[in-house]
Order: sequence, then C-alpha cells, then structure tokens
Amino acid sequence: MPATAGLLGAHVSVAGGTPLALARAAEIDATAMQIFTKSANRWAEREVTDAERAEFRQAVAGSVVGATTAHDSYLINLASPDATLRARSLAAFIGELTRADALGLHYIVSHPGNYMDDRPSGLARNIDAITTALEQAPGQVLLLMETTAGSGTALGATFEEIAALVEGVPPGLASRMGVCVDTAHIFAAGYDLVNDYDGVWARFDDVVGLGRLRMLHLNDSKPAFNSRKDRHELIGEGQIGEAPFRRIMTDPRLAGVPKVIETPKLDDPVTTDRRMLDRLRAYATG
Repeated sequence: MPATAGLLGAHVSVAGGTPLALARAAEIDATAMQIFTKSANRWAEREVTDAERAEFRQAVAGSVVGATTAHDSYLINLASPDATLRARSLAAFIGELTRADALGLHYIVSHPGNYMDDRPSGLARNIDAITTALEQAPGQVLLLMETTAGSGTALGATFEEIAALVEGVPPGLASRMGVCVDTAHIFAAGYDLVNDYDGVWARFDDVVGLGRLRMLHLNDSKPAFNSRKDRHELIGEGQIGEAPFRRIMTDPRLAGVPKVIETPKLDDPVTTDRRMLDRLRAYATG
C-alpha cells in the first residue's frame, strides 16, 4: 500500500469469532478495520473470554492493521427521555466499552442519541450517560462521537452538537473523547464537501478542532445534499462524487487520521471492499 494512503480499511465481519476479522482485513489489504463486538441489532450481551482476548490481540499483533475500532449497537439511545430505555442503553454502552477494552481496540465509535422530547434535554442526558459509562468502564479505548445525518430527532448533525458532547464530559475524562466524521452524514446534514470542501473543514476546526478528529468514515451518499437521509453509496458513485474523496486522500491535515469505509458490500464483500480501497489508494497517489 502506498504510504500516502495512511491507515485505510473497512468494516469487516466477525462471523465465527472476533479473531477472524483480521484475516478478512488482510483479504482487502486493510491497515485499519472496524467491527461489531456483538450483534448490532440485538440487546443480548456477551463477555469477551480470556481465550478470545488473547487470540484477538495476538491476531492484531501479527497483522499490518494499525487502527482498530468497534461500532456500538444501533439500539443504544443514551439521550432517551424514557427511563427504562435509557437505563438499558447505558448498560449496553458500558458493555461495549468493556469489550472494546478487553480486545485492546483503539477506538469505539458511537452515534449520539435521539432526544425525542427537546434537544437541550437530550444533549444533557447524552452527556450524563457518557460520563457515567466512562467512569464505570475505565480503560484506554477512546470514545469517538460520530457525526449524524440529522434525521428525525437525532443529535450530532451539527459540529456544535458534536463539540458539546465531547466537551461536556468532566475534564478528567476528556482525554478519552474524540470525533469520527462520516462524509455521507455531514453531506446529508448540510456540510457541502462538493462545493465548499475547505470551508467545511475550516468550520470543523473552528467549532470542534481538528485535533479531536480521530477517525473518518468514508462513504458516498445516495441522497442529495442536505437531505437529512442516511444512505451510503460506493465511493465516487453517489451525490458526493470523486473529487472530495481525492481531496481527503491528499489532504495533509487528514493524513494521519484512520479512514474506514462502510460502503455497500454488494454480492461479494471482499471484491467490493477491495475495489473501493484500491480506488481510494489511487486517489492518494494522484
């Protein structure tokens, strides 16, 4: 892989056990990868066994993957005003942090919650739950708040809300917080990467700070600009198109930021992911 492509990879399957994710990353020449540590659409929890912990860490050590991350469950809503759902979400989130730390992952990416009632209250509940979770699940894994497309009552569609979530935790926990920017999400939320690439990143730096950007999810968008709809498309084949991804892959400010695709897998995940990563690597070399 060209050095200029940096840490680049995809979300890969853990079917058969988390250690097998490294073999799947190798199939696509990935140097970064994202996994689920449990089913993303079920509440059922699980613990990482000592054997799994050792095998996964050994697999990572024997690979070229330099950035490992998990995405948390899609069911979690730390901003919910419903006490039962919020308590269940908090327990599940603590489980996510605990598993990620046991596996030795660098990051865990989390969507901000849905406020359901009013935005300020939802933000406050989200921050309070994040604080509680980080306190109850100590470790080295960094929590990355992911930008959202802003559909419905979802938080995190503006850089201001992402900054509020990151800055809202107590100072003693601030070192465990960062940000993941999803290109499809910010485009759908009204940040015009196509016509104002430099302006978008200038705004991000002013509001959040580029120093907090620890991961990029590189996805094209099926819906149009400012649609508030979250539907990913293959790189360069959606509404964002090729040019912004070329800029991202050659932007020196973003060179050290791990980049992960979550694009459609089509009928053959390995072939499709490899094609997308090869395309991005080609962008990086001009």
